[in-house]
Amino acid sequence: MAKIHLKQVKKTYGKGPKAVDVIHGIDIDIADGEFIVMVGPSGCGKSTLLRMVAGLEEISSGEVMIGDRVVNNLEPKERDIAMVFQNYALYPHMSVYENMAYGLKIQGLPKAEIETRVQRAAQILELGALLERTPRQLSGGQRQRVAMGRAIVRKPAVFLFDEPLSNLDAKLRVQMRLEIQKLHKALRTTSLYVTHDQVEAMTLGQRMIVMNKGRAEQIGTSAEVYGKPATTFVASFIGSPPMNLLNGQLNAEGDRFTFDDGSSVNLPAAAQGARAGAGARILGIRPEHLQLGHPGLTLEVDLVEALGAELLVHTRCGGQGMVVRCPASTEVATGQTVTAGFEPSTVHWFDPQTTHRID
Repeated sequence: MAKIHLKQVKKTYGKGPKAVDVIHGIDIDIADGEFIVMVGPSGCGKSTLLRMVAGLEEISSGEVMIGDRVVNNLEPKERDIAMVFQNYALYPHMSVYENMAYGLKIQGLPKAEIETRVQRAAQILELGALLERTPRQLSGGQRQRVAMGRAIVRKPAVFLFDEPLSNLDAKLRVQMRLEIQKLHKALRTTSLYVTHDQVEAMTLGQRMIVMNKGRAEQIGTSAEVYGKPATTFVASFIGSPPMNLLNGQLNAEGDRFTFDDGSSVNLPAAAQGARAGAGARILGIRPEHLQLGHPGLTLEVDLVEALGAELLVHTRCGGQGMVVRCPASTEVATGQTVTAGFEPSTVHWFDPQTTHRID
């Protein structure tokens, strides 16, 4: 196993006036044995950064260390990493056993050692009964387990996962998340995992890196990122539905917030707004922290989504969209005007100019 250290890593495509910067100086420290997830929308640079760690993309500037070695100029095979891809990348004409053993044969390992490693990986991933099958005889989840088995047998210092579950259906993704969690607990290998799925990010990673336009917007545990988003981007990306973000003006006393349409709300605790300072502000509050029927905000109901155990009530507040999550037993209908209250501790404040959190 090994730690990973990224120091001011940048990536630029092209030269001169046509140069395009896609990674803008990333600093990350991943501890030995840690499982970190990079999450963000398409085009945010997460896969590019992963490929730079793997050696599949050249680094424009900065430093990548795996263990105690700077690996900037090392080939992928020299970095002691194993990568699991989105499309499985299995050899269709080889059996499961041959797919898992192929890399070890190329290394010239003895047959007995190859047998031991493959059988051990097959046991961990419950592939013992499938070793003689070819990839076309396997389900998507089984193929992905074979791809992980091929990585495990190499006993690398670092595992790199590039959206490995994105081709699977929702139910199978849940099962595979559990498999990956069990795998990490058993092997304790340093892992860097890329996904666009925030549920995967929050359930799998010991910490997560939220990427946006080639920058790490926030690095922290799931609880830290969800509970105290560093920017409006993080607040709107992490959480389903995302945090409600309302533009307006905070008064000098910090006890009243006026929306852009002129309507306003008295804040339940002056201190919550006072710390944010008077002026243009963004008020953030998560859908589950709003309580229908309590005094506070006046909402016009646009749509009610029934999701079995709960309702998502889409409303308008101060001329802006707001979602309320509430129990399925709540009586509410489209076209109604309702009120919603909230606890002072659940309010978040952001600067509309910088989009950064105000604490």
